[in-house]
Amino acid sequence: MDLEDPLVKRRETLNPYLYNGHAIAKRLLWDFNPLSWMSRRTLGKWKNKYEGEKAVILCNGPSLNKVDFNLVSEKDCFVFGLNKINLLFDRSDFRPNCIVAVNPFVIEQNKEFYRQTEIQLFLDAFSAWKMWMPPHSNVCFLHSGGPSHGFAKDCSISVNQGPTVTYVALQLAFHMGFKYVALVGADHDFAAKGAANKTVKGKNRDESHFDPRYFANVKWQLPDLFESEVAYTRANIVYNAHDREIFNCTVGGELDVFNRISLDEFLCGK
Repeated sequence: MDLEDPLVKRRETLNPYLYNGHAIAKRLLWDFNPLSWMSRRTLGKWKNKYEGEKAVILCNGPSLNKVDFNLVSEKDCFVFGLNKINLLFDRSDFRPNCIVAVNPFVIEQNKEFYRQTEIQLFLDAFSAWKMWMPPHSNVCFLHSGGPSHGFAKDCSISVNQGPTVTYVALQLAFHMGFKYVALVGADHDFAAKGAANKTVKGKNRDESHFDPRYFANVKWQLPDLFESEVAYTRANIVYNAHDREIFNCTVGGELDVFNRISLDEFLCGK
């Protein structure tokens, strides 16, 4: 038995008072912070701003290196970058329209870039506070909360982090009004193996992401592929119920929740 497995370490009892008490206290702490209202107003300005349009979400799997960013730039499509997408910048002139990050390890490790960039950021509020992230005009803080099965169609109050930052980006894309959303780099297959959500230290070279520096020699949490598929399925149902659609435009990979088409077909077709 692995005593560091999050499933082994989890409490034996389900205590709604403990969970809900913590959630309420965290929510009140956020609501009394002036940044809460600033971020809510900012998110209000993004609501349905791109109604009926297309967006691409850059997931961080190795197949992201196969994406034709010239094609993305030519089509002038709105692009969400995730987490450490800035590791791509030293070998490409392409820049996403915004970057989403909610994991505390990612925000801590990438804080210097987040502090300096002028790209629009959507960051988890409490993780960013711990890093003393300044409230720049390009930074919007997200409160993470709500039921474990939730999907925020309006992100101005809270988002559901789910098991992957891609799930947060899908909620933001819905909030902004996008009708068609494409995922690229969503390999859904990791070289690193182990218990879901277990905190480990990366090796000298990261083979699970698009850049070998991604989690090299630093802490990260192993992916929860099962819960990711549950979250993706939920997002797919919500999008379809509102006559919207998510496509998987990843080259290869193991994610089969969404309909697959090529990125070229997504950008030049539909």
